[in-house]
Amino acid sequence: MRKQKRSKTYRAVLLLSGGFDSPVAGKLLQKKDPSLEMVGLHFSQEPFTDNTAELKVIILAKHLGIKKVIVVTVGNQLATLTKQCNHRLYYVLQRRLMWRIAEKIASRESASYLVTGENLGQVSSQTLPNLAINDKAVVIPILRPVLTMNKQEILNLAQEFGTYETSKGPEFCSVLGPKYPVTRATLLAVETEEKKVDVAQMIAEALETVRVVDVC
Repeated sequence: MRKQKRSKTYRAVLLLSGGFDSPVAGKLLQKKDPSLEMVGLHFSQEPFTDNTAELKVIILAKHLGIKKVIVVTVGNQLATLTKQCNHRLYYVLQRRLMWRIAEKIASRESASYLVTGENLGQVSSQTLPNLAINDKAVVIPILRPVLTMNKQEILNLAQEFGTYETSKGPEFCSVLGPKYPVTRATLLAVETEEKKVDVAQMIAEALETVRVVDVC
């Protein structure tokens, strides 16, 4: 009798902000492929925010059955971007920095994918040109399960999945962001701004802040 091959288990790093979108994205992937293991990753913007978002993330991770959350503090690095680079490009620069850090974390965790709650047009910075430029910062595939959903669809799923109440409240992703972000950035413009800072050093400094939270 032939032995059945065990299905290969894949790992992904789910970027959790504490808002509605990312836990819904994670849950959709879990429903589609129950064999996918996920590690949570939260970017804390302390000292410009408190730890409210982190506490929400831990509750959301527990709800999703995620046993491990990695917290990286990037407040100082993001402040550097606001001071030294074109502020209108902040969201693209911010995400490219976060994706690079997340890719390093994924390598440490033997994960093959990043998962985000980004979706088109929900905020002005999440446009196809900007998302394409963000992706060019890393090699690892980025999965976006809620990419084409509108906000009400996501909120409905949050209610269905039981994450709505935890995700309620203010979100802090835009605490350092510009009032009028660029919606159609060019790779040349973004790379020109990145040359004004030491990206490699910023990544290294952020990785020194890594904390691991074991979710019970």
